[in-house]
Order: sequence, then C-alpha cells, then structure tokens
Amino acid sequence: MSAQVTEEEALKKVASYCSTAERCRSEISDKLQRWGIAYEAVARILTWLETENFIDEERYCRAYVNDKFRFAKWGKVKIAQGLYMKKIPSDVAWRHLNGVDEEEYLSILRSLLASKRKSIHAQDDREEAGKLIRFAMSRGFEIKDIRRCIEVSDEDVYEG
Repeated sequence: MSAQVTEEEALKKVASYCSTAERCRSEISDKLQRWGIAYEAVARILTWLETENFIDEERYCRAYVNDKFRFAKWGKVKIAQGLYMKKIPSDVAWRHLNGVDEEEYLSILRSLLASKRKSIHAQDDREEAGKLIRFAMSRGFEIKDIRRCIEVSDEDVYEG
C-alpha cells in the first residue's frame, strides 16, 4: 500500500476489510499505521468504525474465544495470551473466557489427551502422565483441568 493513501480511501478500505470478518481495534490501527496514515486520522477512523459497528471489542472477543476453543482446541491460558496480544482489555477477555461451558471445555481436553496418548512412547505411567501434562499445558490448559482429565498424583506433577 503506498504512502499516498488518503484518509477517505483508508476508511473505505478498512470498512470493507472489517466487513469480511471480525476485527479488533489493534489490528485496524496497525494496518492504518503501516499505510502511513497520521495518528489523528487513525483515531478518527477507529471512532467512526466503532460508531458504525464495523468493529466491536466485545463481539470480536466472543468470536475469538469461540473459534480458538472449538476449532483450534486451545485452552483458556493460550486464548487469554492471544487476546492480550490483540490488546483486548482483560476484563472483557475473562468475561468471555469464563463463559465457556466447563463440560464442553473438559470434553475437548479429554479428547486431545486421548489422541495424544496414542502417539506417546513412555516406559511407565509416570512418564506418560508427564508427557500428557506438558502437551496439554502447551495447548494452554491449566494444570487443575489437566489433573481432572487424567489420573495423576501430586508427586507425578511436581517431581516428574
């Protein structure tokens, strides 16, 4: 995109961009700044997009949590990190993260662990549990939820 983009052209382009999928303020702001749009103009464009409902942090957060949870099968920690990187306020993020159905959340974790268990080569149950825990934590699941889904003693978690 050339540095000769006017504010009006930028507004039309980002409005069209926002029409295709949910976007957040930081994505649009970054895009406009890469195009060389002045900070004051970026602020005006963002205000207009919010007023006209092209962008909405609540709606974006709801969609992001839903997509990353159901399709990418991420845990709450990893989703929260993603939202933090998108500069979504933590109160908004956690409101939607805490709205995730716990049974569905644990069901997804159990199916991930069952799939992973098939590909793990471990010499004993303790080693297998350690590998499963590390895998689930890398996907963003909390240890309290992981422990609920696999039979693990405290010794296995902290010593293994």
